[in-house]
Amino acid sequence: MKVAIYSQYYKNKSLESFNILLDVLLDKKLAVFIEDNFLQNLNPVIKDNLAIQSFSELDATFDLLISIGGDGTILRAITYLKDLDIPIVGINTGRLGFLATIQHDDIEKAIQQIIDKKYTLSKRTLLSIETSPVNNDIVDLNFALNEIAVSRKNTTSMITVETYLNDEFLTSYWSDGLIISTPTGSTGYSLSCGGPVITPDTTSFVLTPIAPHNLSARPLVIEDSTTIQLKVSGREDNYLVSLDSRIATLSNETIITLKKADFTINMIELNDESFLDTLRKKLLWGEDKRN
Repeated sequence: MKVAIYSQYYKNKSLESFNILLDVLLDKKLAVFIEDNFLQNLNPVIKDNLAIQSFSELDATFDLLISIGGDGTILRAITYLKDLDIPIVGINTGRLGFLATIQHDDIEKAIQQIIDKKYTLSKRTLLSIETSPVNNDIVDLNFALNEIAVSRKNTTSMITVETYLNDEFLTSYWSDGLIISTPTGSTGYSLSCGGPVITPDTTSFVLTPIAPHNLSARPLVIEDSTTIQLKVSGREDNYLVSLDSRIATLSNETIITLKKADFTINMIELNDESFLDTLRKKLLWGEDKRN
């Protein structure tokens, strides 16, 4: 079994989880590959271990990618996966952990479950983006697992986001921006702006305005087969577009087209966990004493 490890944090909690994970993987005689930048910041003893190799890109020969950190780390890790269909699982050393679901104390147990194939694959829909004119900062990694959002730049003034669904005009949002979220991203930025929680297998996207001036502007759930087109205007000449954690600057003349990506991400869901279970734990549902 060929396993890749990705992390971007070097704090004690992440390193403790990494050390446990590494010991487990090597003890089980698995082929271990560590992402280049992360490996360079590790203990020289680890770097010099002949049983460990490094990677800067992944290919179809890998069986698993393990992320160590929070949900943001997983969002960065999927840029290595692209359309390779390699399963990914996250060890949570962050805060909420809707995506990174393995806890520090459960690492050895979880790895054994994965080896024994006691899991299911949760196929997660992604968004893809095209811009006219083409923006070179977006072309190579033109997809997002959580959301794609447009927002104001260098101003406190609102922007106007003219929105079309399948070439039909929907509305112009007067707001700080607009979030287009996948079901996976419904528990992220969209949720904090008042959007609904959607189960991962739902075939929908959500349009969630950010601080809209018109209070009747509410989150809208649409079919994920919909083509979304956005035209942004405002007092400044430019605005921001974010793809999960990646940000680019676009001019007001740029037209954005969003669609469902033509590939999915395979998230590992262990047999003793589920999205609903994670939802209850992370949002503290049922903590009310009346329950």
